[in-house]
Amino acid sequence: MAMEKTDTLVIGAGQAGVAMSEHLSKLEIPHIVLERSRIAERWRSERWDSLVCNGPAWHDRFPGLAIDADQDAFVAKDKVADYFEAYARKFNAPIRTGVEVKKVTRNVGRPGFTVETSAGVFEANRVVAATGPFQKPVIPAVAPQDDRLLQMHSTQYRNPAQLPAGAVLVVGAGSSGVQIADELQRAGRKVYLSVGAHDRPPRAYRGRDFCWWLGVLGEWDAATVKPGTEHVTIAVSGARGGETIDFRRLAHEGITLVGMTKSFDNGVASFQPDLAANVARGDANYLALLDAADAYIARNGLDLPEEPQARRMLPDPACISEPVLSLDLAAAGVNTIIWATGFALDYSWLQVNVFDDKGKPQHQRGVSSEQGVYFVGLPWLSRRGSSFIWGVWHDARFIADHIAIQRKYAAYRDAGQRAQAAAAVPAEV
Repeated sequence: MAMEKTDTLVIGAGQAGVAMSEHLSKLEIPHIVLERSRIAERWRSERWDSLVCNGPAWHDRFPGLAIDADQDAFVAKDKVADYFEAYARKFNAPIRTGVEVKKVTRNVGRPGFTVETSAGVFEANRVVAATGPFQKPVIPAVAPQDDRLLQMHSTQYRNPAQLPAGAVLVVGAGSSGVQIADELQRAGRKVYLSVGAHDRPPRAYRGRDFCWWLGVLGEWDAATVKPGTEHVTIAVSGARGGETIDFRRLAHEGITLVGMTKSFDNGVASFQPDLAANVARGDANYLALLDAADAYIARNGLDLPEEPQARRMLPDPACISEPVLSLDLAAAGVNTIIWATGFALDYSWLQVNVFDDKGKPQHQRGVSSEQGVYFVGLPWLSRRGSSFIWGVWHDARFIADHIAIQRKYAAYRDAGQRAQAAAAVPAEV
């Protein structure tokens, strides 16, 4: 099979790859996007059935095309995937699906990279890794080795009927964990939810969605993670029209909250005595955003309705005031553990000198330390909003501009080269 050449090869056709292709197309940069499955496949096959966006349709979109939905609605996952397919068709993105990238290596003694794939070999001057942050599901080493339990990562969960009868322990209370736990409880399951450090913004406040508040307050554009918040998850939901995540409410509705999962020993799960502190920290984050919003309204003289009830807290449920520190899983009827514990990066296919000793890409706004290698779609690539749909689009534009600038430098010819080229052109008869 003949080797195929292009200027830029984009790996992945999720939201990051589609955005990258749009900006490269606008700049007339030859490129190909390779996708191992379908466009936006993770939205279709690696999410639970009832998942919707955590932001409203007016916010979670690219600038060039509105989502066909109520703009204040939270769009279902399959409709999001359809949106990215439609967006790619809009500018005839050169996406090739069903092509798995196996290895990328830098060429020796000549520019560019050799890319080995399931569809043959490609050569490219530049490679953009657009595989996103949800690459390798992480299940912590503390997971019990117990064949009597069904254990799965949140990417494998689809709906309550998928699970065997009995109670469920959900470990991780970010957006995925808390939404799955809530769905299971509403389906009649007994649920234990292991809660770690988290932020929990209001779904909406004084008539505006929290996405709007983070925008006008400059939070989406924050360039660095605040010290001590590197591993803090965000609990937010667009389910059932959108609602503020309130762990006290979930407990009063029947979910038993526990602290961070510490260990398992002979069928007994142990939890850290940190539940009350974690909930209090989430409350502080919630109230701080309300304070910032009130100050913004006063400073700008906005006529937005007051919402005093937003500051009222439910009483602590028993599971907070008298925390469960250990749980005999069999006695509690727990037959399933769902690990909503995030993801690790997997760039084993990208065999270039661009990673630190922990396997983390070394880059500045997606421009890596290895010339010609770029990253897009990662959290905090340039700002807090980088891994969100709209943030990916803006990061991709910056990277495409960088590629265009580098192409101009590469195309430069000095006076001697220009003269030599002119002399090689045959004279017209």
